[in-house]
Amino acid sequence: MRLAPHLSRIGNDIVAVHLIDTPDGVTVIDAGLPGHRRDLQHELRALGRTVADVRGVVLTHGDSDHLGFAERLRRDSGVPVYVHAADAERARGGDKPKLTLGPLRLGPTLGFFAYSLRKGGMRTRYVREVVEVGDGDVLDLPGAPRIVALPGHSLGSIAVHSDIADAVFVGDALTTRSVLTGRTGPQPAPFTDDPATALASLDRLAALNASWVIPGHGAPFRGSPAEAAAAVRAAAQPPRAAA
Repeated sequence: MRLAPHLSRIGNDIVAVHLIDTPDGVTVIDAGLPGHRRDLQHELRALGRTVADVRGVVLTHGDSDHLGFAERLRRDSGVPVYVHAADAERARGGDKPKLTLGPLRLGPTLGFFAYSLRKGGMRTRYVREVVEVGDGDVLDLPGAPRIVALPGHSLGSIAVHSDIADAVFVGDALTTRSVLTGRTGPQPAPFTDDPATALASLDRLAALNASWVIPGHGAPFRGSPAEAAAAVRAAAQPPRAAA
């Protein structure tokens, strides 16, 4: 689905993958679940592209629901897969994430796991070879994506900022739809390793300029990174006791 010039989305509000499309080719941000490969091929055809036009996959972190088809693209098509050095081992399968659920509702939680199963979530392959990146790196890929470290969800969690797409892709640094509760709107993401550090990292997000803030789960946020960060902080506040 085309969101804007140079910016497309596949998947849905449960799990999404995003594309930066330029005359130089395509950069894929995150790789969702294995079944999203077919959706990728369909979207590429709609753009007049093929897998041969994909120049790289940039992972916002190394969790399995963002690895999806990355290894297959790397193995079959030679597409390099980029991940922050602190999450490289996680993307390779050697560093398992903490399982901190937090609040949940049965319906949305079952929906998340059912969707993951339908999209091949039990068949995710870890990435055997990755290109490690760091804070401030500008990658030689379509859209000139710049890496912004946002530790908290994982140690190597990043944002990917692209001027041509007018967007910042934040992975699970925040969410606009909790996969565990179904609650919508900007808020802290579940399964976060270090929630306090994740909130502190929002200061770095707020300093960026973009018209889109795009999480890996939930609808894209149409507004500035500063507005998104403020909304997440507000959602993280405990409810006030009744007077």
